[in-house]
Amino acid sequence: MNIFVCIKQVPDTEAALIVKEGKSISEDNIKWIVNPYDEYAIEEALKLKSNIAGSTLTVLTLGPKRAEAVLRTGLAMGADLAVHIENDEYLDPKTIGKALAGAIKKTDDFGVVFMGKQGIDNDSFMVHTYTAEYLNAGVATNVTAFEYKDDKILIEREIDNGAKDKITMSSPCIIGAAKGLNSPRYPSLMGMMKAKKKPITKLTFEDVGVIIDNKLIPEKLYSPAEKIKEAKIFEGDLENSVKELVNLLKNEAKVL
Repeated sequence: MNIFVCIKQVPDTEAALIVKEGKSISEDNIKWIVNPYDEYAIEEALKLKSNIAGSTLTVLTLGPKRAEAVLRTGLAMGADLAVHIENDEYLDPKTIGKALAGAIKKTDDFGVVFMGKQGIDNDSFMVHTYTAEYLNAGVATNVTAFEYKDDKILIEREIDNGAKDKITMSSPCIIGAAKGLNSPRYPSLMGMMKAKKKPITKLTFEDVGVIIDNKLIPEKLYSPAEKIKEAKIFEGDLENSVKELVNLLKNEAKVL
């Protein structure tokens, strides 16, 4: 089986983001990392690869030249191959899904495709479903448990109010990994050294049969205004303080 993991390079969660010209963020002094949900996808794909003799694991990303770094991380963790669809333009989730599917379809006998349920930058939560649509494959999102048994895929996914679905799937399929699926491993020093020497296959949009036709266009990007209010300190005895607090929550904050 040819197993794929689609991964994305995103800003570190601790990075201070500065809006640039109202349409994008400034990349100055930004530390870039593997999307955290994608780390769960990589780990689960590695576990599946170890259980299927003769299988191959490919990490796939779409993004600018700097995105090669996340592919090197995937290779260091244990992936066999890496593919990079290089692009510097803005793309909406549908176009991204179509491009990823186009790259995956270039490989015969693709089976399970893992990816994070969402990217922590745009939080669109749509790429894995669009990829499944263009691959004509089943999809499960928010997956917290995965098992491959007797050529069947058994998954568990979280739904509303803490409830869970248990689903049986067949390959090919897309798995949207969520926190709790596993504990991602760290790349070994030896793995990192070997990853530096491994080739990365470069693809263009022409190679994957995609014409950029975004349906979602960002009009404006801005930081929300900070809402800082003066703290209210209640003085006096506890009973009167509680009454005053309840009164403010009802009549001023209107949360009760």
